[in-house]
Amino acid sequence: MDWSDLPIFLAIARTGQLAKAAQSLEIDATTAGRRLRRLEQSLGERLFEQGPDGQSLTAAGERLLTHARAMERAAAAIGSRDPGGPVRGTIRVSVSEGFGTWFVSRHLAALADAHPGLTIDLVASSGFLNPTRRETDIAVLLARPRRGPLLTRKLADYGLRLYASRAYLAAHPPLAVPEQLREHRLIGYVPDILYAPELRYLDEIPGAHEPQLRSSSINAQHRMAAAGAGIAVLPCFIGDADPGLARVLPSVRIHRSFWLVTHEETRHFPQVAAFAEWLTALATHYRAELEG
Repeated sequence: MDWSDLPIFLAIARTGQLAKAAQSLEIDATTAGRRLRRLEQSLGERLFEQGPDGQSLTAAGERLLTHARAMERAAAAIGSRDPGGPVRGTIRVSVSEGFGTWFVSRHLAALADAHPGLTIDLVASSGFLNPTRRETDIAVLLARPRRGPLLTRKLADYGLRLYASRAYLAAHPPLAVPEQLREHRLIGYVPDILYAPELRYLDEIPGAHEPQLRSSSINAQHRMAAAGAGIAVLPCFIGDADPGLARVLPSVRIHRSFWLVTHEETRHFPQVAAFAEWLTALATHYRAELEG
């Protein structure tokens, strides 16, 4: 057996699709398929079954997965870093678009300076990679996962409020109580493509109606509010950071939490532990900014 074929096997097991596995390893799908077949021939067993949604492990694949993961952990532990020294390697972190853009990204330089050998893939998007399937090393989620071989802990609470541009507020009727929101244009998410139920903010605000301007992107919602298009619910770490925006209806406040999630098999990897420790300390230091 060629040991270099095991990363191909692990990537397919994690993603469930040959093409995605090849992409994660930065090789073409033909090469990944050829090396998988070579591994299966050397073992004399089929490791995956092809289904409508991709590849699923056979019984032989499940047995190999246990050993391959143990080898991966051992390899990562060898020479990864000196105790207390800089961390080397690559870590992939999945966060929500707003948190990644407005909070995590502006502090990453300090982490990169402390660990010059660490490569950080920050996946900040409308949706999350799956830590259970090892699509990401760390995920910051909006809800605590209910199942899976995961280690989960609360990272931070954060607040959301209503925001509008000062120009919009000067040109429209005054807002003293939530019921007066009916006289204003609202900005929000596209309801049928919400990637998390925690994003249904307007359902918690008395007097709020269906938004006329909708986007799956919190950054787009922020830009619409900043341009004077209407009133939006924004995390305080976004709304308060824009001097052109003002809080609307100070009595209205929504609470949410971020959850830090790692896979139980990789949580002790030096790069995973270092990033989790850094992000936890950062969230603690900026608690007031996050909570608004």
